Amino acid sequence: MHTQSILHRTTLLAALFLTAAIYPLTSTATPIEASRSHKSQLPGVYRFQVGEVQVTALSDGTLPLNLHPLLRGISTGQIDALLQNGFVRNPVETSINAYVIDTASHLVLVDTGAGELFGNVAGKLPQSLAAAGYRPEQISDILITHIHTDHSGGLTRDGQMLFPNATIHVGQADVDFFLDPANLSSGLQPKHLEEARKTIGPYLEAGKVKTFTAKTTLLPGITAIPTPGHTPGHSFYRVESQGQSLDFWGDILHVGLIQFARPEVTISFDVNQDNARAQRLRQFETSADEMRLSAVAHLPFPGIGHIRREAGKYEWVPAQYRNRD
Repeated sequence: MHTQSILHRTTLLAALFLTAAIYPLTSTATPIEASRSHKSQLPGVYRFQVGEVQVTALSDGTLPLNLHPLLRGISTGQIDALLQNGFVRNPVETSINAYVIDTASHLVLVDTGAGELFGNVAGKLPQSLAAAGYRPEQISDILITHIHTDHSGGLTRDGQMLFPNATIHVGQADVDFFLDPANLSSGLQPKHLEEARKTIGPYLEAGKVKTFTAKTTLLPGITAIPTPGHTPGHSFYRVESQGQSLDFWGDILHVGLIQFARPEVTISFDVNQDNARAQRLRQFETSADEMRLSAVAHLPFPGIGHIRREAGKYEWVPAQYRNRD
């Protein structure tokens, strides 16, 4: 009986100590207000398969675009009405998407984001790349859809090549246009000439740039398809594996809520407005007819889906989200 009493008291004391540990009389827990401080977005990473090839969408960040002075062939009232229909207001938060293609034999990056060229906006590709488990020196090839700030700006950091082992693939017409000062009198902006020299330039000097002028197989299962208009050397890239395929669009469009409904609308970034409009109409029609899966640089991350024709206009259908092995 005495032993049972001791055991009872011991058990009771242990319970009291445990309760005190879990619910101390004087709480030292962090006040709930402390958890409401601003926290940054996590790196953007999304993986999916195209046959045996793994593709990883990476976010370089987003930036606000004031569409009113940028879009051509549409009034500000029409812009606002289309945005309101999509529950968005001007300026529009615009994604900058890049993609890694892992073929097992090659590790290929499609576009490089803006790097340091937008200041503290965007430039998040290195963080997203690290979160996806890749290092810049592992990238074997880089497919540049075109030489604009938010697609080729991430090639360098602090004046040095960020991807020292990569071969850069880009349309010859873009190299000819963006790196030749003579074109300053025919549409090339001084800012773009300077940026091209800082980003593509070091790779050219190192002999690491390969160009193409026509539809070209760059690597097994990866094809370059020139789609000039937005820039002279703008190009799609297509990856194919086991009967599946994916097209990387680059800047065939900038604002989905506007240009799917009104594909004739252009943007001031288009080097040739008429050619950009014609190319978009052609590619929209082909993609819808062939039900092509596409990866789009400036649609909300990850920018993967299909385009379909509906009642005389086009609609974007995002690919289903998947989170399982």
